[in-house]
This record gives sequence, C-alpha cells and structure tokens, in this order.
Amino acid sequence: MSSILTIDNQIQCPHGGMAILTTTNSALLVDGSPALLATDLPEIVGCPFIVGVVYLPCVLIEWTGAAEMLTVDGSGVVLETSIGLCCNAAGAPQGVAIINDANPEVDAI
Repeated sequence: MSSILTIDNQIQCPHGGMAILTTTNSALLVDGSPALLATDLPEIVGCPFIVGVVYLPCVLIEWTGAAEMLTVDGSGVVLETSIGLCCNAAGAPQGVAIINDANPEVDAI
C-alpha cells in the first residue's frame, strides 16, 4: 500500500525549492498530521530555476493520481505514488515534485 502524504512530509521541486505544505483537511490524520488532498496546492519557496537569463521559479504543486477510494469531502488523498507537477507563475509544469519521506501509519477521526 502506498504511503499517504501529510503536511509533515518534506517535498521539493526538482530545482531545490521547498514546498510549504498546508491543507483544508482536518478529518484524516496520519501519525497525528493532516493528510494532503488532491485539491491542495502547496506553495514552493526558494526555487532557483532560470531559463537562459529569465528567472522562472516553481511556485506551486498541482497533484495528479491521488487516491480514488480514500477521499475527504470528495477530494482524493495524496499518496507517495501521486505525481506533483511543479508549476511556474504562468501555470506551466517545470518538473515533478520530489518526495523525501512518507509515513504509512493512518489514524481516522
């Protein structure tokens, strides 16, 4: 079974920027931390990505491939197998998010 991602995970863009993980979810906890939902759009800070001489940092993550059977208020829970597309301010994907850790223990309230 794939691990569920939470606000305590460490996720970064492929260029080294770090995701600030927040969620509207308060119903599904994993080891005491709220699980991320497919509708959450984590912000990215510190991305140094430059194309030529133009600074085009990743600014947010859009999730695809979230759980279909495990949902909170109709939104799929983000799994470690989900794909996080790191996008710039214009919404263009610039690479896939790197998930540095995940935790399989789930608590439901």
